[in-house]
Amino acid sequence: MAGLSVGQIRALFAQEAEGRLQSLSRLLLELEHTGGDDAVISAIFREVHTLKGSAAVAGLDHVSAVAHELEELVDDLRAGRRLVTPDVIDTLLAGSDRLEALISAPADDAAPVASGAATGRPDAQPAAGAAPVMNGHDVNGRASERDAPGGPAANGHGKPGAVAAPAPSPTPPPSRGGPNGSSAHSVVIVPTERLEELIRLVGEAASAHLRVGRLLTDRFDVTEPASYPEFNDLSRLLNQLQDKATRTQMVPVSTITDQLRRAVRDLARAQGKDVRWDERGADTELDRGVLRQLSDSLIHLVRNAVDHGIELPAERVAAGKPRHATIRLHAMQLGSEVIIAVTDDGRGIDVERVRERAARQGVDTDGLTEQELLELTMRPGLSTTSFVTDISGRGVGLDVVKSNVEAARGRVEIRSELGRGSEFRIVVPITLAVLRCLLVEAGGQRFALPFHRVVLTQAYDLTSQSHAEGRSVVWVNDQPVTVSALAHTLGLGRADSAGGPIVVLADGARRHAFYVDQLVGQRDVVLKGLSPVVLRVPAVAGASVEPDGSILVVLDPPGLIARAQHANRVAVLSPDVTRDGPRPRVLVVDDALTVRELQRSILERAGFDVRVAVDGSQALAKLAEETADVVLTDIEMPIMDGFALTTAIRAHPTLANIPVLILSSRASDGDRQRGLDAGADGYIAKSGFDEAGLLSAVHRLLGARV
Repeated sequence: MAGLSVGQIRALFAQEAEGRLQSLSRLLLELEHTGGDDAVISAIFREVHTLKGSAAVAGLDHVSAVAHELEELVDDLRAGRRLVTPDVIDTLLAGSDRLEALISAPADDAAPVASGAATGRPDAQPAAGAAPVMNGHDVNGRASERDAPGGPAANGHGKPGAVAAPAPSPTPPPSRGGPNGSSAHSVVIVPTERLEELIRLVGEAASAHLRVGRLLTDRFDVTEPASYPEFNDLSRLLNQLQDKATRTQMVPVSTITDQLRRAVRDLARAQGKDVRWDERGADTELDRGVLRQLSDSLIHLVRNAVDHGIELPAERVAAGKPRHATIRLHAMQLGSEVIIAVTDDGRGIDVERVRERAARQGVDTDGLTEQELLELTMRPGLSTTSFVTDISGRGVGLDVVKSNVEAARGRVEIRSELGRGSEFRIVVPITLAVLRCLLVEAGGQRFALPFHRVVLTQAYDLTSQSHAEGRSVVWVNDQPVTVSALAHTLGLGRADSAGGPIVVLADGARRHAFYVDQLVGQRDVVLKGLSPVVLRVPAVAGASVEPDGSILVVLDPPGLIARAQHANRVAVLSPDVTRDGPRPRVLVVDDALTVRELQRSILERAGFDVRVAVDGSQALAKLAEETADVVLTDIEMPIMDGFALTTAIRAHPTLANIPVLILSSRASDGDRQRGLDAGADGYIAKSGFDEAGLLSAVHRLLGARV
């Protein structure tokens, strides 16, 4: 590696390690499933050994030391000195996470390269003083030989080092290749920005080609440019080039399946459930940006399946089911769309419970079909679970899954059978680079509307509209939909300049109709983002270039609807607290001033009427003066703690129905069970606390009780 700087060596190592760590994680999960396959153990050993040597060459002794600890444990498995157990897999996965965290940490380029790097020895041993993966003990709690001072397990202070397993990143990793981090074919690592620039230039070339065709027609009286073989050849080659360039942004679904499988495994183990993972069609490809947008939603769906869908083994056996449950991810391409289905064979969704919860939120459920009731589970704040946890209620509910999928121009479909299981299907376009659009004219200009947001187009005139609550409406499927003139909404005409066709657009549950001058047609549009120097307009998604060189503005339906309805702001997780009636009252109980005021600030910004108390005793006194709609309480407080407060609320004749949400730094299963036994409606650890999670949990509890 002569001639390479330390930074370059470490950059090469980071690229290699990324693929190897993905392969290692996949092999560890496979090892747990097979229960001790010798070939899998040998493959794991090779990955860890290579990582250890490469880290030493790169001068990353602390990484090499952790890899060495892992290597010794895997060697014990290979030699039969240890058995493959869930505890051993836990330790190895924690070590893999530790390696990932160390490698991704900012490198100190000034650090000297280890002797292994200088000599080129791939098996350079880790230096003393590096943190071990096993914390100086084996998986059975016995002291390890490596506890000796100065040994590999000793840290700089002569004490065993600790390894913390970082939380898995919600961002999908790059596409993996073979066991050595590359595919069976030659691979060249190219920055994403360069690929995006290539795609942009190909799009510009296609636009220039259209302008040439227009030029031939206008200036040289060529009525049919496509009749010339040379022009046809150029068109064909540009189409092929555009297709190939677009595919450079495609990645297989398998780039995130290891992350999903790991999430299922860890949660099932924590909850004492026996869950097997199955995946099909993981080689299905789609746009890297689309998959990145779906990552959080897919993680939520698989965790939700484990948490709510899958029963405990004893419950499954009593119901005549196999002891082990199955969660399956199935991906497939259908035309220009990709379908990713998450299926479980658990409890299924109780539609009657959904009906009950929806009715409590004021939804008219009379006459709704079973499928329409299932779709209500994606309504903000509606949940069939009676106990809010860090897994359910942290702000990534099904409503946010739906919003994220719609942001990727897709949709969510639900199928469920009570007692048999559920299936959530995410349907998204393969790529966001090309967008199917409806072209319309309004105010003398042409605009494009993304077709997946168009509900209906039809001819209307002023005599067909009616008025409701002072607004112009048209009737769509026996439902009134507010109508506006598109030109006026965009500032190009008067409010009364309406007539002609209408286009009904949808944004989740919101619908809005727009008058346009005429419907031009539909076609695929190569969407381009606006320059950063252009002031962002909420109703504009991007632009494209027309054959004559003019700019075609692509409108953003959600922003357009918000603008038409004069919305001051758009709710992120759930409907805004109403401003017309009394605001819901929340009592925050916490002896820590910082936490108390942070919660107050978040809730007041969301429109709640907030009071605070420093302990349970003061909280009860304030509830006696004025009741609350929700109580948020800490556990550890002077005079009266959160458990005692919850018990007292449940025992009080007039306070018993107030929802109680516990937020505490104590996150053990025993504490959660104590909270449930005391009568709490939810329990969220402060380590998992964020604004979105708090608001989602409060809205959910408000919607769960009358």
